[in-house]
Amino acid sequence: MDLRAEIADWPVGSASVAVIGPGGILDLVDDGLAHPWASVTKVISALTVLDATFEGVISLDDPAGPPESTVRHLLSHASGLSADSDKVLGRPGTRRVYSNRGIDLAAEHLEGRTGRPFSAELSERVLDLLSMDGTELVGVPAHGARGPITDLAALAAELLRPNLLLPNVVELASTVAFPGLSGVLPGFGRQQDNDWGLGCEIRDHKSPHWTSPDNSERTFGHFGQSGSFLWVDPVADLACVSLADTAFGPWAADVWPRLSTAVLQQHGS
Repeated sequence: MDLRAEIADWPVGSASVAVIGPGGILDLVDDGLAHPWASVTKVISALTVLDATFEGVISLDDPAGPPESTVRHLLSHASGLSADSDKVLGRPGTRRVYSNRGIDLAAEHLEGRTGRPFSAELSERVLDLLSMDGTELVGVPAHGARGPITDLAALAAELLRPNLLLPNVVELASTVAFPGLSGVLPGFGRQQDNDWGLGCEIRDHKSPHWTSPDNSERTFGHFGQSGSFLWVDPVADLACVSLADTAFGPWAADVWPRLSTAVLQQHGS
């Protein structure tokens, strides 16, 4: 597979893609730009909150968000909060309601305990640790990061083979929380089992989906409205990331699965 040729027909102005294996980057097309990560930011924000729980700064069972909700509910989109407000659409633990507000509240909960800006926690617990020097949080924790493809690839490599992050942190981010909840996967419609970990979406048997039908059910990651994605497939022992200058739309739902299929065919074990 020629990675550059694979993305040549993408209807974007500029895009970067990286394929990652256990030893690091296997293939890379880098446009040299820092792009908005949009909701892929949720991955690093969740990792920040999870790391703080293992230090005992906060607990996943701390009340946060609407009544009966906890930090665990907020990170897994199970709090019942609507996408971008404090409106409650369901009782915690009964529906998977995708919520930017929930991620921001989890970050605010950590800020309240430490007295430090969340951006400082994010830098110390994730960005600096993984030498992601080109990435910064320029907006809210739910979707405000900006950075280059090499930093996103470094994150994917760490999620594939935890070395600096605590393995338990990665496990919580990528293991289903509150199994069996139905809900809408943004851009891809209602899913009977809309599985999420604490920060990452989990592929399971979702259809349609932004990864390949050949990706294993254990594949986890996130995509963003800025035309960004990150997936990690523990079964294939591969990860793939992309950033672009064009917002998510039907084009992405078409070409991302195609790219993922090609990556798995070329590099899968």
